[in-house]
Amino acid sequence: MGRGLAAILQVSSQHGDRPELRDVPVELIGPNPAQPRRRFDEAALEALADSLRENGVLQPVLVRPVAGGRYELVAGERRWRAAQRAGLDAIPAIVEARDDAGSLEAAIVENMAREDLNPVEEARAVAALVEELGLTREEVGRRVGRSRVAVSNLLRLLDLPDECLTLLEDGRLSEGHGRALLLAEDHGERRRLARAAVEGGWSVRVLEDRARRANAAPDGAPTPKALHPDQAAACAEIAERLAEALGREVKVRPRGTGYKVELAVEDPADAEALARRVRRLAAA
Repeated sequence: MGRGLAAILQVSSQHGDRPELRDVPVELIGPNPAQPRRRFDEAALEALADSLRENGVLQPVLVRPVAGGRYELVAGERRWRAAQRAGLDAIPAIVEARDDAGSLEAAIVENMAREDLNPVEEARAVAALVEELGLTREEVGRRVGRSRVAVSNLLRLLDLPDECLTLLEDGRLSEGHGRALLLAEDHGERRRLARAAVEGGWSVRVLEDRARRANAAPDGAPTPKALHPDQAAACAEIAERLAEALGREVKVRPRGTGYKVELAVEDPADAEALARRVRRLAAA
């Protein structure tokens, strides 16, 4: 997204008073408990601290006032942590009153704008927007600059066992590997395949194939090819959009590199009515 602090200041303009830029003592600032990031690279923090010692803090953090004359971080925890390491007494901060929902939203959107969150942190951040703020997946997508399908893909990762999520957090498996593991129906198989993928250095394609095989019947009977979770999400997205536009049930399934759309009409008159609706939509 590349919009940084400018983006999050526009996210929830309805929250709080007019923001104020001032230097705030580092010791009066505390972390945001809703911060989606759980891991901070020590080497990167030390490098940032060296930069702050040399050049100062060029981009302010975003904080909100809390009880006791203190402040809670909304965005910019890496800079705050690095400022502590650099021995700075104060840090430039945009102070803005925000409620819990506004603080949560801004913290998540700011972190999603960065490129170094691991897939599990991203998935948990998206889940927080859905569960805590009651946003739809489409609304979340608009806020974080992702498609509805991409948001759904992230949320599905949280269906994986904890052992698999740890491998994703550590970077030993990619988001693509995580989605491939979802093809296996059994949690035990997902854990086994995740360990094997790390040990064998499997590609996503190899893992997808092994996950499908894991669903084979015990007697060796052939089983239908499992639909990839990404394809299933895309089918659902296409069907939902077309059904909303056309006002009737639509069935969608993968076909080659694209998708096949099916809908039923009762008779020629029904087909003509549908055609008129499509022409009106095309002209709008």
